[in-house]
Amino acid sequence: MSQVLYLPRRLLEETEAHLRREAPKEGVGLWAGRREVERVLPLPNVHPNPLTGYLAEPLALLRALKALEREGLSLLAIYHSHPSGPALPSPTDIREARWRVPYVIFGTDGFRAFLLPEGREVGVAVL
Repeated sequence: MSQVLYLPRRLLEETEAHLRREAPKEGVGLWAGRREVERVLPLPNVHPNPLTGYLAEPLALLRALKALEREGLSLLAIYHSHPSGPALPSPTDIREARWRVPYVIFGTDGFRAFLLPEGREVGVAVL
């Protein structure tokens, strides 16, 4: 694990609160910042079956990315939840991975981050 995400505890709590509000559906959002996570951007999940999949609403995603650009922030990670399963990438998560940032998965057993599709785990340091 050479790459590490640095995450302030209050932003971890903000992320977890967002995902609790979405349950039992999967929640999805972005973490952005410079060297560490500075912003949590929850996104609407428009997946046809949100109990077992996620798809960030495309216009909301585009707006979020443009806002980050204006603020001089970078996309550091994409997060989503597995409300009834482990914090491991599903075959669908691996197959649909498009972004070259860590995917942070919140499951029933905590959370973990991975570079996908290769599946290499990334560390998350809570500050």
